[in-house]
Amino acid sequence: MLQNFLYLDSVPVFVYPITMLPGKNKGSFALFCLVTTIIEEAVLIAVLLWLLPHFGISIPIWLFVVLVLAWAAWSYLTYQLGKRSIGKPPAVGPEAMVGIICKTTTLLCPEGYVQAGIELWRARSISGDIDAGVEVVIVGMKGLTLFVISSVDTNNIAKWYSQVIVP
Repeated sequence: MLQNFLYLDSVPVFVYPITMLPGKNKGSFALFCLVTTIIEEAVLIAVLLWLLPHFGISIPIWLFVVLVLAWAAWSYLTYQLGKRSIGKPPAVGPEAMVGIICKTTTLLCPEGYVQAGIELWRARSISGDIDAGVEVVIVGMKGLTLFVISSVDTNNIAKWYSQVIVP
C-alpha cells in the first residue's frame, strides 16, 4: 500500500487518501483464493489417489468425487464470506474516521475543534482557515488530532493531494 505523508511543522503525519476506499483489493483477494483453492484441491487429490493407497487404504470413486466437490464448495463459501468482509469499511481505528463528514465547532485557523457524531475532537485544517459551523471531511489522524479539509474542497481532492501530500 502506498503511504502518503503530510508534513506539518517538519513532522511527517500519515494521511489516509480518500481513494483508499474499502473493496479496492477484491481482485487480488479473488486471485489469491483461486490459487489457494487449486493448491488445496491438488493436495487433496494427491492424498486420496497416492498417499492413502500407499498405506493400503482405497476409497470408492464416488467418495473421491464427493470429497473433492465438498472441498470446492467449502472453498467457495469461505471466498464469498471473505469477499463480503473485505468490502466493509473498517469498524474501529483511525481508518474508520477517514471520510466522515463532521462540523466545526470553533474557528479552525489552523487548529480548533470539530464535532464528529456526538464527540468533540481537536482538529487541524490542512486546507486553510475554516469558520465555525462549516462541514469538513476527515482525511487523517495523528494521536487525538484529526486532520480535516473543507467539504467544499473535496470536489477538487486530486488537486489538493498533489499540492500537499509528499509520497
